[in-house]
Amino acid sequence: MATLSGNEAWLPRQTRPAYNGNIDGLRQEEYPILKDTVYLDHAGVTPYPKSLIEQSSTQLMQHLFGNPHSNSSSSQLSTRHVEDVRLRALRFLNADPESFDLVFVANATAGIKLVADAFRDQPGGFWYGYHKDAHTSLIGMREVASEHRCFGHDEDVAHWMQILSASSPGTPSHCARHGLFAYPAQSNLNGRRLPLSWPGRLRSSCQSSTRKVYSLLDAAAWLSTSPLDLSDPTQAPDYTVFSFYKIFGFPDLGALVIRKDSALPFSSRKYFGGGTVESVTCTNESWHMRKQDSLHEQLEDGTLPVHSLVALGAAFDVHEKLFGSLERISSHTSFLTNHLYESLSSLRHANGLPVCIIYKDSRSSYQDASTQGPVVALNIRNSNDEWVSNAEVEKLAAIRNIQFRTGGLCNPGGIASFLRLEPQDVRRNFFAGQRCGNENDIQQGRPTGAIRLSLGAMSNMQDITAFVRFVEEFFVDNACPAILGVGPSGVKADFYVETVSIYPIKSCGSWQVPPGLEWDIRREGLAWDREWCLIHQGTRAALSQKRLPQMALLRPTIDFEGGVLRVRFDGRLPPSIPNEITVPLSLDLASFQDLWPQSSRSCCPYRVCGDSVSAYTYASPDIAAFFTAALSTPCTLARYPPGPSSTRHSKLHLQPSRHQTSPQASRVEHPIPGAFPPTPPPSPPLPNTTDQPRTLPILLSNESPILAISRSSLNHLNQTMALQSPNAKPAPAAVFRANIVLAQSAPATPIPYDEDNWTALRILHAPSDGLSSASADAPSSSSPSADLDVLGPCRRCQMVCIDQTTATRSEEPFVTLAKTRRMPGRGMGQKVFFGVHCALRGGEGGEKRTVRVGDRVVPVRRRSGEGEVGNV
Repeated sequence: MATLSGNEAWLPRQTRPAYNGNIDGLRQEEYPILKDTVYLDHAGVTPYPKSLIEQSSTQLMQHLFGNPHSNSSSSQLSTRHVEDVRLRALRFLNADPESFDLVFVANATAGIKLVADAFRDQPGGFWYGYHKDAHTSLIGMREVASEHRCFGHDEDVAHWMQILSASSPGTPSHCARHGLFAYPAQSNLNGRRLPLSWPGRLRSSCQSSTRKVYSLLDAAAWLSTSPLDLSDPTQAPDYTVFSFYKIFGFPDLGALVIRKDSALPFSSRKYFGGGTVESVTCTNESWHMRKQDSLHEQLEDGTLPVHSLVALGAAFDVHEKLFGSLERISSHTSFLTNHLYESLSSLRHANGLPVCIIYKDSRSSYQDASTQGPVVALNIRNSNDEWVSNAEVEKLAAIRNIQFRTGGLCNPGGIASFLRLEPQDVRRNFFAGQRCGNENDIQQGRPTGAIRLSLGAMSNMQDITAFVRFVEEFFVDNACPAILGVGPSGVKADFYVETVSIYPIKSCGSWQVPPGLEWDIRREGLAWDREWCLIHQGTRAALSQKRLPQMALLRPTIDFEGGVLRVRFDGRLPPSIPNEITVPLSLDLASFQDLWPQSSRSCCPYRVCGDSVSAYTYASPDIAAFFTAALSTPCTLARYPPGPSSTRHSKLHLQPSRHQTSPQASRVEHPIPGAFPPTPPPSPPLPNTTDQPRTLPILLSNESPILAISRSSLNHLNQTMALQSPNAKPAPAAVFRANIVLAQSAPATPIPYDEDNWTALRILHAPSDGLSSASADAPSSSSPSADLDVLGPCRRCQMVCIDQTTATRSEEPFVTLAKTRRMPGRGMGQKVFFGVHCALRGGEGGEKRTVRVGDRVVPVRRRSGEGEVGNV
């Protein structure tokens, strides 16, 4: 009995799923790049074997390959090699060269675009239909079609083909146009395999109609682990696209396979390039004659990437030698994927709720390779039945060196279907700041993307075991939580300012404010904090320590006497580069680049944390050379000074309003792993606030003007970390990059995470003589007390694992934080929190507010029952 997919004929010799035990030894020898790595993104690109690089390099060193568009010996060698590889690629698909031609392209998307260009140039345009499981590259073709339709279900496709078959000449309104139906052989979202019988059925349906509808198959995902048999031209797609790097890992090439009987639409293609024409006139007449010998000669514009095609020949050799056949790979990956699916499906929290929500099509089975590829798509839910942010999962996976794909996965139809997102939901999420790959992946309490785990030829059982254990370690609640209050009942803690730090250059080292020095608090944050940043000279985006840990070794110092910002690099530099530079603290426009002819000095737009920022770039080549040498990245220094027209504001979830939302009603202690309870009811109103949210200007900080942490909480974290990871070093306060560290002065018993209940802070200056001021203006005497609104908890990522002294990475303290400090984040899914965001209350009237080491700090806490703990 045939399966629903009808794909058996396309899998020449399906063997029973079986693990290939040779892979373990093969990985050690051929894939050293996978050492200590769990790689689960083979659907994106599969790793390349060592012998492929060695063999292709040897060929390139032993032979001279010239431009094929010539008659020299080196050119003829290239031509022979290209045609041999072309033939081998066709045979790889069991495609007869008499019936098919193969066009080399950059990737599958380039092949799709080549088909789109041909159909776009048809007289009268063309009709286009595509399946909802299509990759965005297929969906994009609708923009050049005269008319298009998205098929939401397989049954819709079958019904449409029945209508085509039954229609008489002239019935469809668009019968005069060419038509094109496109779909993926395998969904790049969840690996579901669609019927490969559709092209043949479509061809049969059109025989009785005057309307010609062609078929385009996206086989990129399918061919990465399974064979595709095109031996029967009557059943094969008219056009098939795929990418070689998804099969072999290297080279970065793709192909468009054209059924020769379906070549007619390409005759209307208007563009021509070098190598595709025999003769051209330019001056008095516009005439040209295309090459006619073969399709690929007409469509391969310009010079082919000869050296990449040399590597492709080596890729066929090495792949066959290492793995034997795609049938064997299919059997191996099917076995592993079924094990992964069953393992994740069986995970349960202590209360019986499932941990993983797996997006499997009802038509597919992980025990049948004709219906399901080696992909598992999922999202994770906690024991409170809430979604876990995929950004948080990815952060933890990075610590464990586990690599996979998250987000929309270039499959908007599949994502919308499984996550039940309507078009208005997608638009609303976009305008709320959601982008594929950013942290805003939970909107209105629902995920906007998924986690995709995809396996390949060299995947092994250790990969599966490692990921399942990762989920068990961080996301399975093995015991029902006991809710405990924060500290002893009714006890109020008093605090004082232990340290004040600023980070003049975003993502670089800190500078501690000396004791006794009053430091200005402004609406944008502390004076001189994150006023500068390092800009990549190519992308114009601000650099981040998350990607460049060595930024921690750039140590800035504020020198008021000299009127300069000094920056020292505590690392190795070339002898020609000094280890320290200075820039003026004053906003001297002569220091900045002349960017536009109409303006002697001006700002230039850059990207900072997703925002467009107009910043001044320093003109000195010595400044650019210093930072470029320090970071081994082409960059320079830019400045974003405070002003009345700041274009950056604190993130939406941190904007203060009359009703501040506290992160939790009471802290929950979980046996590790654990999480925090659902979002609590709102806290009471703060005094002197309005119902309307106010926007808070920021300079170059990520989310808010000021960040504060508690020494009691840090000590508690280190104690917990010592119990869980005895070999881990205690985390210093510096890794959290806070502006203000608050230490507890009373009671004697520490109260960790008291800040979870804060809604505001009052900073009170203790009487002192001889105070100095850090104001940019003239020094003044002691300032009035400062009131700070607590905006919410600070979301944490793996950047806290970078040692700010050595710039080395480790797993802690993020691993322990993820197990003990994960809680709901105001409708954004569960996030890992430590510390609180703050902002100066008021500040518009010009009255100066300051902070200094030793100041007393009185927190305002949420009301407990009828009484309010603390008062301002």
